[in-house]
Amino acid sequence: MAPQLTQMDDHVPFLKQLEQHTGPIVLINKFNVAPSDVQALLDAWADDAAWMKQQPGYISTQLHRGVAGSSTFINIAVWESAQALGQAFGSPDFQARISHYPDSTTISPHVFEKVAVAGICTA
Repeated sequence: MAPQLTQMDDHVPFLKQLEQHTGPIVLINKFNVAPSDVQALLDAWADDAAWMKQQPGYISTQLHRGVAGSSTFINIAVWESAQALGQAFGSPDFQARISHYPDSTTISPHVFEKVAVAGICTA
């Protein structure tokens, strides 16, 4: 058994997002895992992050964990473009790494761009 990939948006699948000619982008990836598998998830994620850090177009990443003993994690990664992320994600090396995640893992990635809201935030 392997980790399960779920979509954040049922109308726009993750793989379709990776085909877009846009950037810079933010990848937000939610991980849920059984509490007993937290360390295995952290080990697999650290290995992935070290590999991604070497890929063209990578800018940064930060992993966050829910409080109070939560076993939900959010990875926020910045990339130069959706296509650069797509090339890294589609690499056979990266695809092989996914099998290192615990079977209890559910992964929900989604690509975002900044949105300008007058008087509050800029794009």
